[in-house]
Amino acid sequence: MTQFSEYRENNGGYNGVADPETGLYIDCRDLFKIYKRADLEVVALRGLDLSVEEGELIAVIGASGSGKSTLLNILAGLDRPSAGQVLVGSRDLLDVSDKDLVMYRRSEVGFVWQATARNLVPYLSVADNIELPMALSGEPAKARRAWSDELLESLGMADKAKRLPYQLSGGEQQRAAIAVGLANKPPLLLADEPTGELDTENADSIFGMIRGLNRSYGVTVVTVTHYAGVSQFVDRVVHIRDGRIGSETFSHPDYRRDGGIVEDEYVVVDPAGRLQLPVELTERFRRGGLAKIQMEDGQITIDAPDTNPRQPRSRS
Repeated sequence: MTQFSEYRENNGGYNGVADPETGLYIDCRDLFKIYKRADLEVVALRGLDLSVEEGELIAVIGASGSGKSTLLNILAGLDRPSAGQVLVGSRDLLDVSDKDLVMYRRSEVGFVWQATARNLVPYLSVADNIELPMALSGEPAKARRAWSDELLESLGMADKAKRLPYQLSGGEQQRAAIAVGLANKPPLLLADEPTGELDTENADSIFGMIRGLNRSYGVTVVTVTHYAGVSQFVDRVVHIRDGRIGSETFSHPDYRRDGGIVEDEYVVVDPAGRLQLPVELTERFRRGGLAKIQMEDGQITIDAPDTNPRQPRSRS
């Protein structure tokens, strides 16, 4: 099985290498995205900080309107940030020419849409859909066919190469879409709700395959999803709320529970020392807006004050 890094080295490399000191492939700092509609401004991202190591597999979850898709579109080069820093490999996507952005989208990032109609050309076979991006990049026919065959074999679809998209099930269409996203051997794969239209069994299968491709080829993967069972397939789950990363969840096996999975959630503290409290804790401070913070033996305790300091005290 061909390693992506091997392929890129043999073909002259590319501009998107991870930071050699930190190992980070994605580094977002104080990232803002503001949409202007007539006289209105909508802030989709509010100083977001996110770091992803090379070869890491993460899932981004959050409520509708929290900024998930906006973040994914910026990482894909489909949208430009308003302010902040967003480094993908060695590219600064805040300061990149239109020409370089086209090359970035073509060779350094693969994208899987939720709607399969956006991933696959309906009148082309599965194999032709996979080979199309390679043909546009000038890849020789023999190399295109070899890589297409390898991808289909990895996804368990070697016998579906000649079928048209409408002849595939929903799960098979998403597998084909993943293969198209990996056609040009990008170091980064982005997936927007890849299992949004699938049942639980097919969703598990798709995420299992994404994890297998991540481990086999070392491709960095960021997926946006609402799927509740995603934590068992990814390295970490990033929770986004109101345009910022609020917390991260890490899963690990618990051998005391017959191989069960334990999830630990951690609140994220950004470089400026700010944090977002979980919703259930935020509700306790909503009325007064004040919190009491105590630190003891390295542990931080956040609680509501016993009395409201804003209320004037009675004087005798």
